[in-house]
Amino acid sequence: MSLHTADARMAQGGERGLLLCHTLELVALAVWVGGLVVIVGAVIPAVFNSFGMEPGGRFLTKVFDGYNRLTVAAIAMLAGTTGWQAWRSRREAVPESGGRRLGRIEVALLGVMIAIAALIILVLGPSSVTLQEQAFAAQGEAAKKTAYDAFFRTHTVVRALYVVNLGLGIGLLAVKAARWTNVKQAQA
Repeated sequence: MSLHTADARMAQGGERGLLLCHTLELVALAVWVGGLVVIVGAVIPAVFNSFGMEPGGRFLTKVFDGYNRLTVAAIAMLAGTTGWQAWRSRREAVPESGGRRLGRIEVALLGVMIAIAALIILVLGPSSVTLQEQAFAAQGEAAKKTAYDAFFRTHTVVRALYVVNLGLGIGLLAVKAARWTNVKQAQA
């Protein structure tokens, strides 16, 4: 086998790996971003139009628990593909597709999204669920008002962070699409 043939096969394998990475990134972002769009746009309105406050709140807690598990899987997939691409670019001396700046933007967006998701999943989400249960269990008008106020203070922050992550996810999709487009144009 000639050196040229070996180089061509290695390049073809790298292109296949890159295609797999891009596909996995799209799947992960579709789950992360698309899942939240579906929950906010369809599930939450349906739940509160069909159930009362307490059953609806508990049901949505389960929905977001499932969504958060999918988010962790998406994070693992995105971290894996990002790591593979960084390893590949160092190993094969391949310049980052679309320039170093786009690569840094992608890593920064993903890092902020992961930090926000971790804050929601590990800290604020469990706290919000505890406060929700305390509000549902509170007896008396004054106690219920105090408990619901405490719950909604935390819950409002959690909701806002989900929306921020949604925006960051859409931004990350746009940055990735721009990078992929720049690569295609450079190859043409």
